[in-house]
Amino acid sequence: MAAERIGVVGLGYVGLPVAVAFAEQFPGTVGFDIAAARVRELSDGHDRTGEVPEARLRASGLRVSDDPDVLQGCTAFVVTVPTPIDADRRPDLRPVDSATRTVGRYLQPGGVVVYESTVYPGLTERRCGPLLAEASGLRCGEDFTLGYSPERINPGDREHTFERITKVVAGQDAATLDRVAALYGAVVAAGVHRAPSIAVAEAAKVIENTQRDLNIALMNELSIIFDKLGIDTLDVLAAAGTKWNFLKFTPGLVGGHCIGVDPYYLTARAEEVGVHPQVILAGRRINDGMSEVVARRTVKELIRAGVRIQGARVALVGVTFKENVPDTRNSRVPAIARELEDYGVEVAVWDPWASAAEVAHEYGLQLVDEVGTGYDAVILAVPHRGVVEQVRALVDADPRIRVVVDVKGAAGRDGWPERVRYWRL
Repeated sequence: MAAERIGVVGLGYVGLPVAVAFAEQFPGTVGFDIAAARVRELSDGHDRTGEVPEARLRASGLRVSDDPDVLQGCTAFVVTVPTPIDADRRPDLRPVDSATRTVGRYLQPGGVVVYESTVYPGLTERRCGPLLAEASGLRCGEDFTLGYSPERINPGDREHTFERITKVVAGQDAATLDRVAALYGAVVAAGVHRAPSIAVAEAAKVIENTQRDLNIALMNELSIIFDKLGIDTLDVLAAAGTKWNFLKFTPGLVGGHCIGVDPYYLTARAEEVGVHPQVILAGRRINDGMSEVVARRTVKELIRAGVRIQGARVALVGVTFKENVPDTRNSRVPAIARELEDYGVEVAVWDPWASAAEVAHEYGLQLVDEVGTGYDAVILAVPHRGVVEQVRALVDADPRIRVVVDVKGAAGRDGWPERVRYWRL
């Protein structure tokens, strides 16, 4: 253990907390990322994702670089790069392939490569192992071995941090499993769970988010039904939730780099072996369609409030994929804006957490610096800390506002001016 030198490849929301934790216990730990701007920020002690405090980052001793030569001499590699989907919703393996080839150039006999990226069962051994062997000239399973330990970090969650979540670990053989378990056991206070195979660990990860996606999809479908019946969904869930074994999920937009993506990795692998998933893909269709549900209901409420749709102005509050994080990847909020614009509605998007440059680049939306006044409706899409109070103040100050759409019900339905029509999923 004392001789291990760890190299973490990918320093985003997942990789940075992992790298810092290892650096605190294994002096000489290094981190590599292809994004030069990200590396510069981290070198200055700043993590714009907010996952690692500046003081901890600086004190950790972690060395970061955008030069892959920093990986020279590492004995254990941890790969934490994204595994997105392409335009056809198929696994886009370019990031993991690229990271694998990079690691392969620095892999030495006796090395171990552990993947944390979410993949489908079998990918680590069937795809990554041969790529590493090709890039390194070494034999997989003899000169080097593979491990898998799926990431479980929840961005913005200060309770369930890397060190406090049980770590699933797996290895290509018994000795590798012991080695990987020892590495993570040294930094994860919650302990490790030894999976019997890499494929089991890969499958366990991909179903965690698939299960959550399906539960939210059920809530979203129920919200559509109850809305047609004139019943408030959150009232129904509050009543049903009094039973001890009722699962407490709520309706909402499903985006981000995990829940809205990972099910497609499982379904892609299932189709390879002749299974055509129905429940999983049905859940995906429901969740992907909720942006249009919100936008169209906003239009209906404006009409019922007597507002002319062509030229109506709507303030769309929040654009990140969840509250209290700056991450906009796969956010479903931009789809609300696009749908409203198709109706001739003018949309102003405001989010104090998001990067205006990133939103403009990814979605073609220009964030406003402040909400201001002169709107017919407000959509509270992402209830960041302090934003609910700002929305209420805006509605009180702007007599033109006739509709409040509170996507997650965060602001509550009581206390609005009489002129306001309030709606939530």
